[in-house]
Amino acid sequence: MNRRPFDPRLLHRVPAARRDFAVLALLGVLAAGLVVVQATALAALLATAFDGRLNRPALAGFVVAVAARSLLVWAQGTVSARVAATVKATLRVELLDAVGRHGPGWVAGQRAGQLATLAGRGLDALDAYFTGYLPQLVLSLTVPVAVLVRVFVADWSSALIIAATLPLIPIFGALLGWQAQAATDRQWRRLSLLGGHFLDMIAGLPTLRAFGRARAQTEVVRRMADGHRVATMKTLRIAFLSALVLELVATLSVALVAVPVGIRLLGGGLTLSTALLVLLLTPEAYLPLRAAGSRFHASMEGLTALNDAFEVIEGAPAHVDRGSRPVPDGRGEIRFESVTVAYERTTALRDVTLTVRPGERIAVVGPSGAGKSTLLALLLGFVAPTAGRVTVAGVDLATADLDAWRRQVAWVPQRAHLFAASVADNIRLGSPDAPDTALADAVRDAALDEVLTALPDGAGTVLGERGHGLSSGQRQRVALARAFLRDAPVVLLDEPTARLDSASEAVVLEATRRLVAGRTALLVAHRPALLADADRVLRVEDGRVTELTPSAAGEAAR
Repeated sequence: MNRRPFDPRLLHRVPAARRDFAVLALLGVLAAGLVVVQATALAALLATAFDGRLNRPALAGFVVAVAARSLLVWAQGTVSARVAATVKATLRVELLDAVGRHGPGWVAGQRAGQLATLAGRGLDALDAYFTGYLPQLVLSLTVPVAVLVRVFVADWSSALIIAATLPLIPIFGALLGWQAQAATDRQWRRLSLLGGHFLDMIAGLPTLRAFGRARAQTEVVRRMADGHRVATMKTLRIAFLSALVLELVATLSVALVAVPVGIRLLGGGLTLSTALLVLLLTPEAYLPLRAAGSRFHASMEGLTALNDAFEVIEGAPAHVDRGSRPVPDGRGEIRFESVTVAYERTTALRDVTLTVRPGERIAVVGPSGAGKSTLLALLLGFVAPTAGRVTVAGVDLATADLDAWRRQVAWVPQRAHLFAASVADNIRLGSPDAPDTALADAVRDAALDEVLTALPDGAGTVLGERGHGLSSGQRQRVALARAFLRDAPVVLLDEPTARLDSASEAVVLEATRRLVAGRTALLVAHRPALLADADRVLRVEDGRVTELTPSAAGEAAR
């Protein structure tokens, strides 16, 4: 995709930056006027200096123009830096919002590492665009026009030469830009792959070390980094070549103006002040175009990342007016009506028809990959049915306010994700505004109080990434405490006792029984202990759901 000098989507997506864009345009117009004023004053000053006189008004005008141009350069730098900060902050918020609207399944398919690279290094690369290229782009539009008008008034033949040669710079810049664009795209793709692979390697480092593959993956990262280095050097070579070509074209263009002016000056066809004015203004006409062409290459990585960010943002499902969507009642009946969920390579569920009555506790068993977790993902709104529908209290989840519905659901996944925050903050994820008394009750109900007693700062102990510092059983208890704190009418548990030892399993099971009491609950279970208190047991196999008799339930779980 061709990179436009200015993407109009910025004005739509970042309305807060519109005023700064307008200020940059105004500063560009003022800068063009000051270029003409400075050259005019300097030409008059030099012309009188050859006669041995000092033109004080011209000297004062020159000094004021230089000072004003310096102030304008500072103002352009300040405004462009503010635009860059505003745009990056806004796009990061929109990007994260779009990722949330895409959903967990989409993020897994897109590789979280690539998205992290885009939100971090990718958008940071926009600094070169806003602080370097964009101000020069404005000047490349205003300064040549102002110079042409002033030169035309002074010497129309020189103005015609300038007008004829000015388009050569953007033409050559565009020809080289096409090559630079392809090289920059390759560079950015390699960087995205490198970021994603590095994140995967860090997350899986214990597994790599256990199987003796850490060194091999280090070599893979080294090769990917070397590929990114090679791609970067190719991009830089094109950028340097572009700068050389633009300088050469601009120098020859200036010479085409300077030589006739010198000849006519010697022949008496031009006054000294006019010749000086033309010679001073001609390089100023080409300078912004040369600078813009050179800085465009430095900003292409940011523009590539900007385009990728817009694709993610615009490809996300649109926001809906929550007030216009019905809110399901979690105390009502849940129905799966001929539900099929098909992915690109497999079908997770096939024509599932199921009714969950209010307050009913249903255990779901079956082999790994059979579609058990997909049932819960449907209820959470993480997955949409390919066919059929899921209703809660008669409200189709496809048309419901999912945020309001999820507030009525407590979810305990297989691997509870804990953030690098305090234990209390991780528990409050279930209900951020809950009072301290409710937090204490949730801790007690989840049998987490003895764990907190052993921590150095109790509930205020800050955990490492992904809950580092707690065992698997303790993390599950934190997840259960979240669910207790939410106090929701619907509880979804996805194998909460998986990978736990017998002691931890007993504690988690007891807490789970307290959690599901009096609530509608779906429990994905591999161990028979979770089936004891279930009202019904469902088996999922090859995407199909069948109900088991009590005598067959224990055998199915095993």
